[in-house]
Amino acid sequence: MTDITSTPGNTDWFVKDRFGLFIHWGLYSLPARHEWVKQYEQITDSAYETYFRHFDPDLYEPELWAKAAANAGMKYFVVTTKHHEGFCLWDTKLTDYKAPNTPASRDLLQPMVDAFRAENLKVGIYHSLIDWHHPEFVIDDLHSQRNHPDRATLNEKRSQERYAEYLHGQVRELLTDFGKIDILWFDYSYPSKVGWIGKGRADWQSEKLYDMVRKLQPDVILDDRLDLPEGWDVKTPEQFQPRDWIEVGGQKVVWEACQTFSGSWGYHRDEASWKSLDQLVQMLIDTVSKGGNLLLNVGPTGRGEFDSRALDRLNGLGDWMKRHSRSIYGCTQAPPEYKTPQDCRLTYNPDTNRLYLHVLAWPFVHLHLDGFAGKVEYAQLLNDASEVKMEGIADWQAGHEIKRENTLTLTLPVHKPNVTVPVVELFLK
Repeated sequence: MTDITSTPGNTDWFVKDRFGLFIHWGLYSLPARHEWVKQYEQITDSAYETYFRHFDPDLYEPELWAKAAANAGMKYFVVTTKHHEGFCLWDTKLTDYKAPNTPASRDLLQPMVDAFRAENLKVGIYHSLIDWHHPEFVIDDLHSQRNHPDRATLNEKRSQERYAEYLHGQVRELLTDFGKIDILWFDYSYPSKVGWIGKGRADWQSEKLYDMVRKLQPDVILDDRLDLPEGWDVKTPEQFQPRDWIEVGGQKVVWEACQTFSGSWGYHRDEASWKSLDQLVQMLIDTVSKGGNLLLNVGPTGRGEFDSRALDRLNGLGDWMKRHSRSIYGCTQAPPEYKTPQDCRLTYNPDTNRLYLHVLAWPFVHLHLDGFAGKVEYAQLLNDASEVKMEGIADWQAGHEIKRENTLTLTLPVHKPNVTVPVVELFLK
């Protein structure tokens, strides 16, 4: 890890655990048509109050959430304590717009934190910088009331400075009242530009906020959305897969791809673009092969459950991880001298000196590894520890091939193993 940019937060565990669960849960689970529904549909505070009055997650059992994540092979979680709508999951002292004042009648965050800790998952908190409900949050061009006819008049009564005090106060609560917090996810900055009014570091008082966070929880891992050039530990590409290891100024950095099962972060009843299990497993493999982590999101329902589609994907991920987690945990990008074969991804564990060859498209019998000759001591399928012979092509067949130096040829079974993505474990000399 010496070639990766050093930052204040403790990322030692993070770059080994590799796989986490994101949870987006709030009032938006009731309309069930995207977590940005208030902004997209420009719903007024009074109309949105309907969801506050009816939020009653009577089936909420955070122990089941934690077990589902642990069984899927996830090692940490990050939950939305407050999303852009302004609703808070915990019993904050700074607003009445919180879960205990809904029919839920209780703090929903503490039992979640306790349940995930009991399953040995590290704790992450997402807290929105944005707040479309708070009366001091100045209405800008991203606000749910951006087209209000009296926007200018409303803003005359608002103070972004007072809102920043509220924001900092809630972060102080979260970093004081819930024990050790391993990850803090702020979301997000959108500075003003020509023809468009947004918010950036001055509006959040980001430098002051950053100093407070480091004082309260020095080891916490911070994301990169405070609009501070150096006030972060991890880069967070969202809803796309980078082609290479993320770099800043030509230097590799710790990074994490955050992805959804479907096209929404919050529970969306009718959204149909759900990723298949194959896609999700390949996404995890691809991310680790480039030195990154994957944070995969679930949006629980308004009654407090993971819906059947999410549970199906988590169960499938767990089946694969049960037999293949050695190719994920503690792994990173392969050393440059090992070139990735076609239709494959490589990960590497520097502690065990093993390469993991993830075969995305199963070939017929032979898999050629150019440049690997003389470097591998033993090979096996990871799912069942069955030997993979390294004997190459028979002499009577080899005459039809152009001879390539330094190529190691694996002899695979004709039939693809009955796993989502087969992995060949290569024990290096």
